[in-house]
Amino acid sequence: MAITPLMPVYPRCGFRPVRGEGCYLISEDGTRALDFASGIAVNALGHGHPHLVKAIADQAATLMHVSNLYGSPQGEKFAQRLVDNTFADTVFFTNSGAEAVECAIKAARRYHYVNGNPQRHTLITFNNAFHGRTLGTISATNQEKMRDGFEPLLPGFAYAPFNDLEAAKALVNENTAGFLVEPVQGEGGIKPATQEFLQGLRALCDEHGLLLVLDEVQAGYGRTGKFFAHEHYGITPDIMAVAKGIGGGFPLGACLATEKAAAGMVIGTHGSTYGGNPLAMAAGQAVLDVLLEPGFLDTVTAKGERLRGALEQMIPNHDSVFESVRGLGLMVGLRLKFETRDFVAHCRDNHGLLTVAAGDNVVRILPPLVMGEEHIAECVEKLSAAAASYQVPST
Repeated sequence: MAITPLMPVYPRCGFRPVRGEGCYLISEDGTRALDFASGIAVNALGHGHPHLVKAIADQAATLMHVSNLYGSPQGEKFAQRLVDNTFADTVFFTNSGAEAVECAIKAARRYHYVNGNPQRHTLITFNNAFHGRTLGTISATNQEKMRDGFEPLLPGFAYAPFNDLEAAKALVNENTAGFLVEPVQGEGGIKPATQEFLQGLRALCDEHGLLLVLDEVQAGYGRTGKFFAHEHYGITPDIMAVAKGIGGGFPLGACLATEKAAAGMVIGTHGSTYGGNPLAMAAGQAVLDVLLEPGFLDTVTAKGERLRGALEQMIPNHDSVFESVRGLGLMVGLRLKFETRDFVAHCRDNHGLLTVAAGDNVVRILPPLVMGEEHIAECVEKLSAAAASYQVPST
């Protein structure tokens, strides 16, 4: 059998969307589905949001791309808004989350290098983490499914159990550069860090002169009801990788850093052909316009509470299928009593509900941040119907 024109690295399903409307995707055969996957937490404003569409169209008609050899009025304005609304002093724009994490890894290593400690090159990361698909970012996870067949991997990482502060502390030595951690593990199963864990990592960094590097590619940008998830924990990072929701569907990521942490990132140390081009900056500005509207993030928190409450009410009606709910804001994990992929496919193919499978038998529910009460009701109704019609696997 000949290889397909699209390299066959995805287990693509039969749903083939060609159009989006708000919280819905419509396939080429006209099938309509409630999109509570949001492109895996990307479509923060849903599909076809008028403000985002207009910003992209206007910018595309004006100037799409120029080299980073020139000044960037668009990039400067967007970076300033991020600096004004976060811990960061400086921003590097990328095209993806993996690139944002790569930049964060490089910045952490360069920090120690320019401060006379080149031996401090190892980042401590955590079991079941997901940081991207590049060689650097798969090296930062100990998941065999990400690494198999791609050795030799990048050295300079050590791995500890997530939410185990003592195990992380035990790995700190003279080669440690810092910690790389997701405040809420996404692909790993919507597992929020504990207060003790994340605050403890910050304290260890302060004590030993290390850097706290956060991967908020999935948890950031309003997804948890705060602009960034670390705000729930009362701590700030030194470096942070951001993507997914930042462009509302346009390919965009960013690495944010304090002035101190970015000390090594000088001319010639990093670059990107497309990163921060005018079209991406217009998309990013439009998303930020909506997210920073007074009260918007409060509505995300309220919707998250209502969605979670409705799911918790539903669970006893289908206790052979569902076990528990967890997460923050509209980053919700519904834990099943068995592996999730078949159930996710059943919801999609038979009940018109799009969700995302994750580790630890969790279904990720990641609706657009702009969804309404009626969409919560529809989601729970579809999940309930899917559970009632699903053939639970025998143990």
